[in-house]
Amino acid sequence: MKNKKITDQSLIIGIAGLGNIGKKHLNLLLQNPLVKVVSICDTDKKQNPELADISFTTSFDELLKNDSIQLINICTPHYLHTAMSIAAMKAGKHVLVEKPMCLTTADAKKMVAASKKYNRKLIVVKQNRYNQPVLAVDELLSKNKLGKIIEAHCHVLWNRNDAYYQSDWRGKKATEGGALFTQGSHFIDLLIHWLGKINKATTWKGTLAHRIAIDDSGSSTVEFENKTIGKIIWSNNVYQKNYEGSITLFGEKGTVKIGGQYLNTIEYWHVKNTPPPLINHTETIAPNLYNSGYQGSSSHHHLVFNDVIDLILHGKNVPLVQGDEAIACIAAIEKIYKGV
Repeated sequence: MKNKKITDQSLIIGIAGLGNIGKKHLNLLLQNPLVKVVSICDTDKKQNPELADISFTTSFDELLKNDSIQLINICTPHYLHTAMSIAAMKAGKHVLVEKPMCLTTADAKKMVAASKKYNRKLIVVKQNRYNQPVLAVDELLSKNKLGKIIEAHCHVLWNRNDAYYQSDWRGKKATEGGALFTQGSHFIDLLIHWLGKINKATTWKGTLAHRIAIDDSGSSTVEFENKTIGKIIWSNNVYQKNYEGSITLFGEKGTVKIGGQYLNTIEYWHVKNTPPPLINHTETIAPNLYNSGYQGSSSHHHLVFNDVIDLILHGKNVPLVQGDEAIACIAAIEKIYKGV
């Protein structure tokens, strides 16, 4: 797809990393009339999309030297997010970084400190917050329609085949961190968004079906700030395809389960004096499809990009997850893993 001309209303973007998710971002950004992608960086020359008006480099430093770029979109492996984000902000660029923000709370704090020091925006991609069922639960909770939340159950029951782990960074603790960072972070983000930070956790985790150095299965019972008890179960061992990604809230005044494979359906809704919302299913929530045969989470990145444009170009108040909020998700995952 042809890139657009730069106008005064364009957000000028450089992309770091053109693997699976980077390609997804690029394709969507090329369709956005208010975005101009001017340069891409990837260490693999074979990833060059060879678009006539987009430069390609294997050097991240070279990408940062492009003075026209306003925002760096970081789509690299998890372990690179901290150093790249800080370097980009130091170079005067805003940052949009894919989840997970990073792999440790200490690194997350460094990223937020850099955002404040260099007065740059640090935004973390959390596209599931835009799912219609998620927005319906947001409204329920904002109006206290469920009353006190007693329990929350979260299931992330997906498939990740052997081909998925055939890379130089997946399946390794130092570079991927664990299944909760990759597959679980969107769900944990929502639990924290609704129930507050996690106070404590008791966890079991294991590696049951893959030859990797991180977990492919686990369960944890957690206590949130508001004293709600949460039960989180995750697995990458479902046969051939993803089975379920769901969150169920048990409140004093009702029970709600949002699920499907990607939190894209309302599976159960029984709330006092509140009928279920009408979900517009013409707005397809398609999964991210990748070359190795697996599917990722829901594909609402275009809505994230729209809000990024409104934030940076127009200074609007938008519901993006910025660095100081995103720290809580990293801290929660650390706490869950330490609860083993």
